[in-house]
Amino acid sequence: MSQEQNETHRPPDGREHHHEHPPKHEDFEIRIDRHEYKVTLRHMTGLQLRGLPTPPIGPNLDLFEVVPGGSDRKIESDEVVEIRNGLRFFTAPAQINPGRRVSR
Repeated sequence: MSQEQNETHRPPDGREHHHEHPPKHEDFEIRIDRHEYKVTLRHMTGLQLRGLPTPPIGPNLDLFEVVPGGSDRKIESDEVVEIRNGLRFFTAPAQINPGRRVSR
């Protein structure tokens, strides 16, 4: 191989250029009320999570993260959640009405 073929190709300015690749977007699969959603954000607020279903989760429902082997965690709208594959959420009524009062 000649000296010319063995040299690294350099542009006219004499510097080697390294091509930067945009960061890879990772797809995460999460579930809300047994429906699967694919998201690419690594962190999402409760408000962003509430906006995934159609229609969005309304104010009459609370959003909870399923915590296997522990107590499920209520997610507030301004709370930031670290997203990972397999994360599961469910909704429940924001106010539970135990029933009407019966007058005697």
